[in-house]
Amino acid sequence: MKARIKIEVVSDVVCPWCYIGKRRLEKAMDVLKNEMDFDVEFHPFELNPSMPAEGRNQKEYLSEKFGGDDRYHQITAHTTRTAAAEGLHFDFEKQIVSPNTFQSHRLIAFAKQYGKQHTMNEALMQAYFEKGIDLTKNENLVEAAVSVGLDRDEVIKFLSGDDLSAEVKNQEQMNYQRGISGVPFFIINGKYGMSGAQPADVFVNALREIGGEATSGESCEIGAKC
Repeated sequence: MKARIKIEVVSDVVCPWCYIGKRRLEKAMDVLKNEMDFDVEFHPFELNPSMPAEGRNQKEYLSEKFGGDDRYHQITAHTTRTAAAEGLHFDFEKQIVSPNTFQSHRLIAFAKQYGKQHTMNEALMQAYFEKGIDLTKNENLVEAAVSVGLDRDEVIKFLSGDDLSAEVKNQEQMNYQRGISGVPFFIINGKYGMSGAQPADVFVNALREIGGEATSGESCEIGAKC
């Protein structure tokens, strides 16, 4: 009988290491698919909850965060190369707007009700990192939702209201109370923590052991140079 493992993934849709870590986790789960069954759930985390609703110029914002244009180019180039090794095609030149991600997290919570949390999360990350789509615009969120099979009219109605806002805020607060200050963060079976975008083989070993000390990898933290 295969073991069943629950993995809670705490992440933000504009965190590059969250997308990289997600892909590495998926590769590890594929390696272990004959040994284990997995229940994966995504939890919201906002790297910059004070970001204006209309967002900011992405390059300007990240240059300030990283400490100048040179560091911006160095860090984004490194991240792009790392992503490419995982089959992801980041294009920071297309990313004009760095968004507030609260609406995106609400949409992921909405999609969960229809069994589409995973595909919604993937669609938003791909839209931002590979296509440079402005996630501050509700019409762009609607198109992403429709692309994963959600009903256009229902999504428009949902995004125009505040349903699930309290639930998302409560989940975010729970993660802060857990002491999570950087993402991605992976909680295995409710008790074992892994921080950062670990290589796939590290995930494989950790999932097999289901325990031990929490390990650390590259991640994005509030106010950090990421």
